[in-house]
Amino acid sequence: MRGVLRSAAGLAIVMVTMVVPVSAQEAVPAGHVKTVSGTATIVRAHGAVQAKPGDPIYATDTIRTAADGAIGVTLRDDTRVSLGPGSEMKVDRYVYAPGEGGLGMVLKFMRGVSVYVSGRMAKLAPDAIRLETPSAIVGVRGTTVAIRVGD
Repeated sequence: MRGVLRSAAGLAIVMVTMVVPVSAQEAVPAGHVKTVSGTATIVRAHGAVQAKPGDPIYATDTIRTAADGAIGVTLRDDTRVSLGPGSEMKVDRYVYAPGEGGLGMVLKFMRGVSVYVSGRMAKLAPDAIRLETPSAIVGVRGTTVAIRVGD
């Protein structure tokens, strides 16, 4: 009898874990921090953390550098973004699932100096990429772009 109860309990646990909604599973990072110098932070819904090499970057993260900071980020499709001192960028949207046809990126540059180097997404779906600033929206066709927002 105990063996049957244990089997039933084990089966119930397996069935419950199978119905956990996808939103409750851990999100797939959009990329990761490659380099950091000085002060750089990653801002998420739950607060800000000091950025360090290897940290994940998720869609909806905001990356900020202080006056002494710089950061380099590599996204899953090998897009590279560098932010100089006193800069801020939000990963507003990032979807890289070429096997399922899901491609899209929106990066919002709020202030400072940045360099964007396109990755595989620009080759697969150039219309799916947008770089936004307070005064302009840039479509990318596979290139390197330097962006300055502010003074």
